[in-house]
Amino acid sequence: MHFHRSQILGSMLALTPQASHAYPGTSPKCSLDNIAHQLSSIGSSLSNNATILSVTHVQLNGSYGDPHSPQGLPSLVSTGLPDLCAVEVNVTSSESSSYTISIFLPSKWNSRFLATGGGGTGGYVNYLDMGVGSQYGFATMSTDNGHRGSPYDRAIHGSVELSKRLIKGYYGKNIQYSYYTGCSTGGRQGLKEAQVGADSFDGMLIGAPACNDYYPVDDPKSIPNELFPTLIAQTVVDQCDEIDGVRDGIVSDPENCYPDFEVLSCDSTGTNSSACLTSLQLETLAKIYEDYYIGSEFVHPGLELSSEPGWPQYLFADTPTSWGIDYIRYVVFEDLNWPLDEYNSSVYERLKNLEISHEIDADQFDMSPYREHGGKILMYHGLSDPLIVTRGSSHFYKQVELATGETYPITDWFRLFFVPGMLHCSGSPPGVDAPWHINGAGQNWQTGSGAYSVPGFQDSKHDALLALMEWVEGGKAVDQIIATAWHNSTDPSSGVWKQRPICPYPKTAKYNGVGDVNEARSWKCA
Repeated sequence: MHFHRSQILGSMLALTPQASHAYPGTSPKCSLDNIAHQLSSIGSSLSNNATILSVTHVQLNGSYGDPHSPQGLPSLVSTGLPDLCAVEVNVTSSESSSYTISIFLPSKWNSRFLATGGGGTGGYVNYLDMGVGSQYGFATMSTDNGHRGSPYDRAIHGSVELSKRLIKGYYGKNIQYSYYTGCSTGGRQGLKEAQVGADSFDGMLIGAPACNDYYPVDDPKSIPNELFPTLIAQTVVDQCDEIDGVRDGIVSDPENCYPDFEVLSCDSTGTNSSACLTSLQLETLAKIYEDYYIGSEFVHPGLELSSEPGWPQYLFADTPTSWGIDYIRYVVFEDLNWPLDEYNSSVYERLKNLEISHEIDADQFDMSPYREHGGKILMYHGLSDPLIVTRGSSHFYKQVELATGETYPITDWFRLFFVPGMLHCSGSPPGVDAPWHINGAGQNWQTGSGAYSVPGFQDSKHDALLALMEWVEGGKAVDQIIATAWHNSTDPSSGVWKQRPICPYPKTAKYNGVGDVNEARSWKCA
């Protein structure tokens, strides 16, 4: 076992310069000696391979995190923290690998543990969601998954196990309940952990878990990028919006809408050729929405109606998204120059048979051990998510229901909520501006560091984490969650604009026909 202070990963993890209230070792509990003692008393292979990187006391309203955030992320410095002890530990997992765990230990502990997931390729410590969790009183944990930018995910189970033991030793009493929150890659990480270690968590808040044909722009089958968020998105709204009883630009029930895209055909009389689709382009559009099969084997669901506004940014730019093609290049073929136009069904077969795919994929649908442990899952997904296909969540949910049998209804322990108009994990397209904030993972990144819960609505009716806790600890199943949007989506002080209930699948929110459409009480789940 190794105990020392050091600059973490070459100063990549450090206190933000303005964190004048954060300083090391100011209390006997939050000290290198005490944390070293707790690790030593664990006496496992994990703790024997652990190196303490730092122990830092953060005073009330102090800051802590990583000012050198990976590209594409906001500053990973959590501000306005409660008084807590921040511990950084590195665990050697093999001769050539290690992973870093960060743990926040608040002085006012609620006797609960909260693990937080990451996103993208997961190569960072999620200090922001850790900070949100610590505001409730959770002892929180996040891991960098053993890398900074590599596409592998290999550290959740060891991180959870070591963190729990360290927390128990630090406070001198058992953890009463253990929770998890994560979206995108973080959602998959949580589901995978529940499949690997059924007793890791009592409740999990899972968002948009990451569990198509591509044509060059000069190919006649290719659809111009600018038509997705305009012509095609508007056609979907025109034909699908009013299913919930009100025309407001928010598509609430795409599963029961079957739009006729022939109205966009350039063969239609009087159609402007710059605002229509050729027969070949209409075939491409149909493939985008269709589920992908190789022979009779289901491979991946098609994209969802109402997700079109985000397609140009995430999926159909001049080059395909790097997350997909880089995985094939780095992992499947180990060839950085592998060209996408060589894709065929044999690539899928090769990927499916890779050992690393089985380690990463959360595809062990029989989650009976987690259910029998008493665990609960509250999963949510934005219906307008352009990155992680919405129907992937309903497919996962149905597969788990089939695999776990009919003895216990799946709604007794697992509920899925779709959020109309929400993009990937948070936010809503301009002009749609649907309510989306339910305190999902990463959502308070939008409303400012230091924010927690749903600002102004810190209760189980609006906050999905509190609703999950009420279900786990009080037995009250989650029948709806009220989503919130403000006039300025990133500034709750701008005032509430819209609120609407989101409903457990397959129910959807229906307008009562008489009330204010922007008030939650005017809607019901049906």
